[in-house]
Amino acid sequence: MQLSIVLPSYNEEEVLYETSSRLLKLFEKLIEKKKIDDASRICFVDDGSRDKTWSIIEELSAKHLHVSGIKLSRNRGHQNALLAGLFTVEGDVVISIDADLQDDIEIIEEMIDSYNEGNDIVYAVRKKRTTDTAFKRASAEGFYKLMHLMGVDIVFNHADYRLMSRRAIEELKNFKEVNLFLRAMIPFVGFSSSNVYYDRAERFAGESKYPLKKMLSFAWDGITSFSVMPLRFITATGFIIFIATLMMSAWVLWIKLFSEEAVPGWASTVLPIYFIGGIQVLSIGIVGEYIGKIYMETKERPRFIIEKII
Repeated sequence: MQLSIVLPSYNEEEVLYETSSRLLKLFEKLIEKKKIDDASRICFVDDGSRDKTWSIIEELSAKHLHVSGIKLSRNRGHQNALLAGLFTVEGDVVISIDADLQDDIEIIEEMIDSYNEGNDIVYAVRKKRTTDTAFKRASAEGFYKLMHLMGVDIVFNHADYRLMSRRAIEELKNFKEVNLFLRAMIPFVGFSSSNVYYDRAERFAGESKYPLKKMLSFAWDGITSFSVMPLRFITATGFIIFIATLMMSAWVLWIKLFSEEAVPGWASTVLPIYFIGGIQVLSIGIVGEYIGKIYMETKERPRFIIEKII
């Protein structure tokens, strides 16, 4: 079968030579075992890098038959770059993986075996998070649990390292949304799937392209793109405040009628105003996030623009 591997790349000049070298050795082994054919390709997607990423991709493509590249016209973000690769490359199956060499490429053979057993989608799942800091481990695991709590179908400890069959990718093309969160979109495609497990290594070189700010933004995009729970939370909060207001009103009325402790201008008249005002601002903000996403979807702007393919 023809295999394509898609690697979104943003300012990855420090790892591209090593990444391509390891993948080319893997290709040699898989071709020798007749698990993939000679038309298989490794495709780096340059997501508007500001360093030498694209020139290195051109150099690798000129030297190696199995290496190709896609250059986006500007930086569009990891998810859009990944989608550009998935929708552009050929192949019976496509595997997506980051270019930083943290994900174990040796399980690709196991993923192919799982595909041959009848699975259209194979998820690569981390066994544990020993290479993460305590904060990142706690925040990442908390994110997956929160997504499940909100009713989002997502594979625990799976990022964007996966195998997809050609028919699964063709079905994914029917998803037209601009606000991308592929970790939840792919399970929504359906079809038979399986998991393979691996240990994640330290980054070979360079710096992570997902600092805390981007991680939080990505998590919020995932929540608001696939769950209406925040909106339901607003409704539930409003109901609770309504009940609490009735109880407080009864209490204030009781003090007014049956005691002499009532003091004009006391705190109970001020605190509820601040509390309810804060809830209102928070609620407007959450509703605004959803309205903003609707606004972006209705524009139907292209999710990516390809400048060059080699």
